[in-house]
Amino acid sequence: MPTLRFALAQFDFPVGAVAHNGARVRELLAQARDAHGAQLVAFPELTLAGYPPEDLLLRPSFLAACERELAAVAAASRGVAAYVGHPQALGEVYNAASLLADGGVVLTARKQALPNYTVFDEKRYFRPGHDSAVSDLAGVRIGWLVCEDIWEPEPAARAAAHGAELLVVINASPFDVAKAALREELLVRRARENSVAIAYLNLVGGQDDLVFDGGSLLVEPDGRIAARAPAFVDALLLAEYDAAARRFLAHDWPVERDASREARVYAGLVRGIRDYVEKNRFPGVLLGLSGGIDSALTLALAVDALGAERVTAVRLPSRYTAELSNDLAERQAQTLGVSLLTMPIEPPFRALLEVLAPAFAGRAADVTEENLQSRCRGTLLMALSNKFGRMLLSTGNKSEYAVGYATIYGDMCGGYAPLKDCYKTLVYALARWRNARGDGEIIPSAVIARAPSAELRANQTDQDSLPPYEVLDAILERFIDGEQAQAEIVAAGFDEATVRNVARLVLASEFKRRQSPPGPKISTRAFGRDRRYPITSGWR
Repeated sequence: MPTLRFALAQFDFPVGAVAHNGARVRELLAQARDAHGAQLVAFPELTLAGYPPEDLLLRPSFLAACERELAAVAAASRGVAAYVGHPQALGEVYNAASLLADGGVVLTARKQALPNYTVFDEKRYFRPGHDSAVSDLAGVRIGWLVCEDIWEPEPAARAAAHGAELLVVINASPFDVAKAALREELLVRRARENSVAIAYLNLVGGQDDLVFDGGSLLVEPDGRIAARAPAFVDALLLAEYDAAARRFLAHDWPVERDASREARVYAGLVRGIRDYVEKNRFPGVLLGLSGGIDSALTLALAVDALGAERVTAVRLPSRYTAELSNDLAERQAQTLGVSLLTMPIEPPFRALLEVLAPAFAGRAADVTEENLQSRCRGTLLMALSNKFGRMLLSTGNKSEYAVGYATIYGDMCGGYAPLKDCYKTLVYALARWRNARGDGEIIPSAVIARAPSAELRANQTDQDSLPPYEVLDAILERFIDGEQAQAEIVAAGFDEATVRNVARLVLASEFKRRQSPPGPKISTRAFGRDRRYPITSGWR
């Protein structure tokens, strides 16, 4: 009986970089054939276009470029077959993947199940295919599926009915903290239902507010996991399928040494920063370093993503900034070897108060003056960004964005918000995990231990305005991620007045979130394309 030697190309194929992606496919094809003797290389969903291409798919010139690049890849498929994702325009557009061999197109599979939930809008762009493509390659009967096709039972069943013993499934499945376990459970079920082996390939890389984690899998017909690829690692994954034994043999797959929630989320945030900066051609980043936990974690992430030489930290002390905050910021900057600027905001703050004094006459100081300090900081940071070309990282977290505990045009300024989908309790967990990784105390322990504060008035702490973060985050997870009604949350044991107030703040802050920078989705319900609520709404 035959043995199929194949490779799964768990790599990043950037959106819109059609010529680059085609060249990368040809390079990997040649490598897999010449260095490893592969008979087949599978590439991710929409390889040539990148995922998700969104309204690029409405441009005929883009579709034509993908078609030209597919022909160029097909011409290079000599001595090795390629399964390559691409948009196919036949009057209507399909999310397709073609098997290329001997210089031409052998068959084209069209995605049958089009996801149209959470971050997916595929029914806006594509028409569904109506059957599972199956063919023989090197004596093995293979079913060729695309991403969501494996999440629905029918496409795999149709492929098995056509005689497929092996399913090759290419994907662009975004990361969230629960996704890896769900994928594995699903693939085990599909393999057992149809008595088929499954080679599952997933995209890796950051694209705007999405990160793709790879995590490719080989699943035996009995549901046993033959091999797991690590998350957020680029790799050409080599394997064999023995048709007689109906078993996989993986060759030297990299091993994920820490599969904890914190390790994977941290790796996803680092990948999100790196790819956003690189793909948008920024020379580096800058951020305000306050001596608090959010900016401290953001700095660590930025340095891990880009290197210290491409990161600038800025202290922006005010009349209310504790000396400890200044000291902790300086200590972390020195530890990480990043450039640290200090720009006191007292002069511009005092000038603005003087300008506003006639209009504010007779009114007591309130949150307006607090926000004015934050906006002074935002203005200075954006000026540095403009002058030096470095992108500003916003340091706010999901808890703050949820309840509006952030100043629009102030600390919400920035081009990318790495912690946007991380609740405050997760921020602390990530900081502790990073310090425990074995290369020293990257985030000063005093930063983790101190009470969080915006330091916009004397003796201020976050808990003056908000419930303890353990309580707040538990409510937010139920209200936002779980879409639970307020009454359900109260019934779960939370104080009714607190729940009502948190829900009110969430609903009232939608206008702020719409104007916030993008940030990497790592939860099951992220702000942005994942969770879409109207700004103007009478629903409470």
